[in-house]
Amino acid sequence: MLTKKVVMLGMWGVGKTSLVRQFVDSIYDEKYMTTLGVKVDKKVVEVEGAEVNLILWDVAGAEDHFDVPLHYIQGAVGYLLVVDGTRRESMEKALNLVKLVEGGIGKLPFVTLVNKSDLDWVVSEEEIADALSGLDTNWFPSSAKTGANVELAFKTLTERLVFV
Repeated sequence: MLTKKVVMLGMWGVGKTSLVRQFVDSIYDEKYMTTLGVKVDKKVVEVEGAEVNLILWDVAGAEDHFDVPLHYIQGAVGYLLVVDGTRRESMEKALNLVKLVEGGIGKLPFVTLVNKSDLDWVVSEEEIADALSGLDTNWFPSSAKTGANVELAFKTLTERLVFV
């Protein structure tokens, strides 16, 4: 069985922890709990007959005065970049995190989730496509609450990790 370290990256409050809980345990909790440092989960995913043990590092969200320490990302083979569709500034922070990873670790495969699709977004799909143009990423509207596209995003990233 293959084992792959994947890191969840994004601004604070975008739903990284909720997405992991939805993916791993099919659970959504309305209570907001800030991640301190890193929380590690795992889940086995099957892609085209191959079993992949994903080790999911849910890293504390980036803020104005805090960027993700590179040592949390080291050893990762890919990441999920999470944006909150209801907070425009989360897209800018996400793009800065891509630069942080590329500058400190190098280019890694990633998939972008624009979360909270069950709410009214302030960012349009055109703005998202424009912001992500030129980056080698798939993006999906997602909802940790309803589970929309959560499984698909993790599976898409896993396929990129195994078959690239």
